[in-house]
Amino acid sequence: MNTIIIGAGQAGLATGYHLQRLGQPFTILDASARVGDQWRAQWDSLRLYSPAKYDGLPGLPFPGEPWHYPGKDEVADYLASYAAHFTLPIRHNTRVERLERAGDRWIVSTAGEQLTADNVVVATGTFGRTPYLPDLAVDLDPAIRQLHSSEYRRPPQLKDGPVLVVGASHSGTDVAYEVAASHPTILCGRDPGQLPFTPGKPGERLFWPAFLFVARHVVTRRSPLAKSAMADLRFHGGPMIRVKRADLLARGVERVHERVTGVRDGRPVLGDGRVLDVANVVWATGFRQDFSWIKAPIVGDDSWPREYRGVAADAPGLFFCGLCFQYAFSSMVLPGVGRDAAYVARRIAARAPANATLAAA
Repeated sequence: MNTIIIGAGQAGLATGYHLQRLGQPFTILDASARVGDQWRAQWDSLRLYSPAKYDGLPGLPFPGEPWHYPGKDEVADYLASYAAHFTLPIRHNTRVERLERAGDRWIVSTAGEQLTADNVVVATGTFGRTPYLPDLAVDLDPAIRQLHSSEYRRPPQLKDGPVLVVGASHSGTDVAYEVAASHPTILCGRDPGQLPFTPGKPGERLFWPAFLFVARHVVTRRSPLAKSAMADLRFHGGPMIRVKRADLLARGVERVHERVTGVRDGRPVLGDGRVLDVANVVWATGFRQDFSWIKAPIVGDDSWPREYRGVAADAPGLFFCGLCFQYAFSSMVLPGVGRDAAYVARRIAARAPANATLAAA
């Protein structure tokens, strides 16, 4: 039985590694020109929130000093070296446009061909392919510079004048903190909470083992704790990690908890009626889940796939890897994706007639 993995990010590569070890044939399809390009396209100052010693994928440690926090280009280069090290079969510049069921197999359609597979693993990213912008964004004055956080690279992209950052999860707070060094900055959105440590500060060597144990083994979908945590992460974003409330205050960021609810005279309006005269808006509003390209009834009322640990029970042979809270709090990050990938690979191997006795541990 052959498998197609859609996406050559960390989830797709880790799944390929485990399938390779189980002797299962597979091909990885990726829309980018090279492994790691999605990381290379992130903002310049982005660094991982976890130290390198916990960032390695299965079979290959992350290089460098164990307690440094890798930048986005380091992550991209590591993923490329990982794919090369294990000679993972990847077809680049191949964007999947449609996935549908045909009898007992799956048809994977790209711009130029149709491929068939017994199994498909969708590893297209934690939060989907499409940046989310509220409908009111189109009503803002065209003179206001608007960027989604996925388009933001560095402060010089912005016009002179005040900046409004919409969305106060970890990416929004990081961006607001950075641009506030050169622009008057307002950060709006609900307070998602903050983790009780700062990466790179004293005490982290005691904190990380305990935190990762909880993230991997305690806050899982088997736990009563998971229901609210899963909803928060999937629909509101994660807590502040590197940049904290005190950091924002010290840098002069104006923090408001009202949402942007409308537009007046081309300017954004907060829920309390305040009109913001800004020259820039950075939308740190996440991504919209869009699985309309999968022509199978696998999406629930919440727009997320109906799956458990990456297995879509309603669509035999269809799997996911890299989803937020696929199994645990750690699922969407490098320290947690390897376990999820191993589980998915075992379930794929168990579908093959010669391996029907394989158990999914």
